[in-house]
Amino acid sequence: MASIGTLYMTPVMASAKKIKAAAVLSGLSVDHPASYVHYEDNKKPEFLAKFASGKIPAFEDPEGFTLFEGTAIARYVAALAPNAGLLGHSLKESALIDQWISYYQTEILPNIRPIAGMLAHRLPYSKALETHYRELLPRPLGVLDKHLSTRTYLVGERITLADLEAGSALVMMYEQIIGKEQREQFPHVLRHYETIRNHPKLKDIWGPTEYIDVQKAYTPPAKTKEAKPAAPKAAAAPKKKDDADEEDEPLVPAEPKVKNPLDDLPKSNFNLEDWKRAYSNMDTRGSGGALEWFYEKFDPEGFSVWRVDFKYPEELTQVFMSSNQIGGFFNRLEGSRKYLFGSVGVLGAANDSKISGVFILRGQDHKAVVDCAPDWESYEFKKLDYAGADKEFFEAALAWDLELDGKKWADGKAVS
Repeated sequence: MASIGTLYMTPVMASAKKIKAAAVLSGLSVDHPASYVHYEDNKKPEFLAKFASGKIPAFEDPEGFTLFEGTAIARYVAALAPNAGLLGHSLKESALIDQWISYYQTEILPNIRPIAGMLAHRLPYSKALETHYRELLPRPLGVLDKHLSTRTYLVGERITLADLEAGSALVMMYEQIIGKEQREQFPHVLRHYETIRNHPKLKDIWGPTEYIDVQKAYTPPAKTKEAKPAAPKAAAAPKKKDDADEEDEPLVPAEPKVKNPLDDLPKSNFNLEDWKRAYSNMDTRGSGGALEWFYEKFDPEGFSVWRVDFKYPEELTQVFMSSNQIGGFFNRLEGSRKYLFGSVGVLGAANDSKISGVFILRGQDHKAVVDCAPDWESYEFKKLDYAGADKEFFEAALAWDLELDGKKWADGKAVS
């Protein structure tokens, strides 16, 4: 099969497998750069020069044409071989294919992703929210089940791009969200899914689905306990002469308090508590504002400034929920509150947003401050040149007027 270009992806990315499936059914193929490292290469200037969002999957053809967003790439690949029929054989069929693709993306996935994110500890867990999304899911599945009860494929008599959307969208639901009892409530959806996943040309691309018998329950992340120094043995208290037949309880000294290693850092002239008060009580920008105060007093030897970005923006839905997620993350940083300050916001709109902002941290190692929060690894940290190349980002994040990739600041929180 002829290669049509390079596809940047990760091996488990469902939306990228949809693109590969479209290529195979069109008699085409895509190459994969063996050296690509996600969260590293897609942050580099040369990658961002081609793909402004920094997201994958991302596609580049030999002539330098580039695309990001899985559905757009899959549609482009399908259009390269119109005889394959993946986009339909008429204007009406094409419109129906778009209809069902949109239905999966707006009615099914927004109910699946938040549950999966909470179960995997990538999102703060809320029993009420999990119940909410589980209760929303049966209705759109019922619409699909009724539609598929009289047909093999979503549109027409042959597999189309809409069916490939189903094959990629539902794997997370079957492997993480619903068990055997729930699957059996929608037999036609399951039959259609297995038809697409077991297509002879696509089976190796999709891989097996590991169905669960019982829906998964949330389990809190395991807490790592720090080894505590052994308490010295106390000498037994002398017995009273008139109580010789009674055993005295040994006097055990109070357990020594474990010292935070950040306390051993050299003393800094920058007082974080004074900065928090300045930020709260002053205008951020302008003469006599908080930023002016910061630049005058900040100590780069004792503190560092970091950009923080949530790694899984595709899991974000409603803005208020994303804002609550930031608040939950800040709450879990309570153990390090005296060593940090943060201003983080939600940029964009519902189902098209990202979380980004800045942290000011004690010392030069972000992990030493934030690893008290079990979900800190869901965020990417990058040290900022706050007074130089990254000054605009830093100031905008503090002033709550940050804008990235056309996404404007919608809501935010500060930890102080």
